[in-house]
Amino acid sequence: MRTIKFYTLGCKVNQYDTQSIRERFLGYGFKEIGNGRKADIYLINTCTVTQRADSESLNLMRRAKRENPKAKIIVTGCLAELDENKIKAIGGINCIVKNKEKENILENYILKNLKTYEPTNFRTCEPANLRTMKGISYFSGHTRAFLKVQDGCDHFCSYCKVPLVRGAPRSKLLREVIREAEQLSANGFKEIVLSGICLGSYGRDLTGGLTLVDVIEALEGIEGLARIRLSSIEAGDVSEGLIHKMAEPGKLCRHLHIPIQSGDDGILKKMNRRYTKGDYANLIRKLRNKMPQVAVTTDVLVGFPGETEEAFRNTLDLIKKILPLRTHIFPYSPRERTAAANFDSRISPGIISRRINRIKGLSQSCSLEYKRRFLNKNMQVLIESRLRLRDNPDLWQGYSDNYIKVAVKSKRDLKNQIISVRGQQIMGSELFFAENIIATEK
Repeated sequence: MRTIKFYTLGCKVNQYDTQSIRERFLGYGFKEIGNGRKADIYLINTCTVTQRADSESLNLMRRAKRENPKAKIIVTGCLAELDENKIKAIGGINCIVKNKEKENILENYILKNLKTYEPTNFRTCEPANLRTMKGISYFSGHTRAFLKVQDGCDHFCSYCKVPLVRGAPRSKLLREVIREAEQLSANGFKEIVLSGICLGSYGRDLTGGLTLVDVIEALEGIEGLARIRLSSIEAGDVSEGLIHKMAEPGKLCRHLHIPIQSGDDGILKKMNRRYTKGDYANLIRKLRNKMPQVAVTTDVLVGFPGETEEAFRNTLDLIKKILPLRTHIFPYSPRERTAAANFDSRISPGIISRRINRIKGLSQSCSLEYKRRFLNKNMQVLIESRLRLRDNPDLWQGYSDNYIKVAVKSKRDLKNQIISVRGQQIMGSELFFAENIIATEK
């Protein structure tokens, strides 16, 4: 039996894409193996959102070559779109597959070369059957499943390559979303994370006026599915309808990841972002007025060309106002073919590093302040795994519906159960709970 190993870098959409490819390969008879063992085929799904992502993608290719020089190496994902030369320079890469072709890697790049790849005990699988296998039915290694409902972006932020490598916005048909969600629920997944490159644009390319709210309402009717969570969404796509849907009783988690990138209007304009600092602050105020418990997580891009100390302080001020549960911090790195790659007034690496440390300190204090609001209160938590601590083997970890990471003590097997717990104390970055479980599985 031929063996395959998968590597994925980047966003939830990329992770979904790998899972879809995985299911097709395993369905055809390949065997997936883990780290430390040589595989016959390595499939590397790359990312190019930052220079670091480029480096990590290329390093994975070198690692695969070292691990098994005789293996076939297939590279796909966003780095493969515009940077084939970087990949070819590695040497020994057998196949480079564009994003739009990645779903059909098995048929177009493996089955057409069976003399190269054929083991003795492949399953017989006709092309028509392969087509029915598209999409996902489980999510390897996860308790929560990421379900891609949208791909592509046309915002063209001046620092971002994503529109160049992912193309125009495209929405998955609602019936296909429902089918996948039903299959995931039937296979025991209680939480689905709706994912997209520009998630809030769902439906704009479809007839019938569908929106993301329609997707949520359709999935709420699926038996066994307890939670629906949204991945990253742009501030301008958080509609009144979505806010109303999140505020009413239902399955939609009260958590939104809304990138800031900067809190300075001048920098936001240079970034080609579609909101001002005031717009963003007003949106968060509106959300908290409707739902005081709602969690906001965000992204910040530090060191964009022309970011003065005053502009940076404006970002700090906005973070203080919105009190995010988590802040993902990225240093600016110029991306080829983007508008910002040609901007002057570059910020030195030393200044960027110091600013990142300042934001880290602020984000930690904001997170702590937000979490304190939930001490001595009951929360519903989906338990994901056991915490492997030598001196305390009975701790389990999971997430509340508003995305607070929770630890709870129990001798029972709690994996993939939704339990009610009461906040007890905060330790480090974790919110720990009392040992007594208020309610059993939901």
